[in-house]
Amino acid sequence: MENKVMCSDNQANSEANVEQALWAALLHAEGVSSSWTGDAPLTEDKFMVAEDPNAKIPYVWNPATPESEPFFTALEQALPLDDWKVDEVATRSNVFFAQVNQLWSTASLQESLMQRFATRVPQQLLTAIATRAQHVLSSSISLADQLVQCVQEALPNLAEDDLYVLARPLAHAMRGNDTPIEATLNRVRSVEWDALSEVEQARLSLAIARYALAELEAKSEE
Repeated sequence: MENKVMCSDNQANSEANVEQALWAALLHAEGVSSSWTGDAPLTEDKFMVAEDPNAKIPYVWNPATPESEPFFTALEQALPLDDWKVDEVATRSNVFFAQVNQLWSTASLQESLMQRFATRVPQQLLTAIATRAQHVLSSSISLADQLVQCVQEALPNLAEDDLYVLARPLAHAMRGNDTPIEATLNRVRSVEWDALSEVEQARLSLAIARYALAELEAKSEE
């Protein structure tokens, strides 16, 4: 029994090492660093990019060009391929690229929210909603649960039951219908975030969360 646990732990550590090496290869750039250790959720805040306008990201966008060969040769030499098993690489690379897609989708959604709501809501709230929306979209929970989970951490002073009451008009409306979102947005005063009441902040946040989920649903259907 103990030997099986040890093997399982060794396999998990090996897979994590493979995934970390893949990320290091992708982020093979000046001024880019990562604090991700493989034992926590992979989020955007795990990566840091130095504010250096002279830094270069030497990624070859066209691998078919002759000048790309030295880049990929150096990259392969930096990866400990001899220590990896084929099944480990296959397993972790699938996870790796799924996480890349998720990060890209979250960043794209965050940009969309910023363009529409940055004048009304703090950026950190939009980032939190974009990240949570990405996580809850694929879950089997109800739309009301998704909306509440998207904003709950950002609104700790409001009771969960109150959030569900405020989310009900957005959750029970037909999917793809912008009218409830716009109606909710119109009910909130166009003033600074701190000048809003807690109920107004909740209404605005829930409407943004519904908008974010609708954006993700539309992209998944493309």
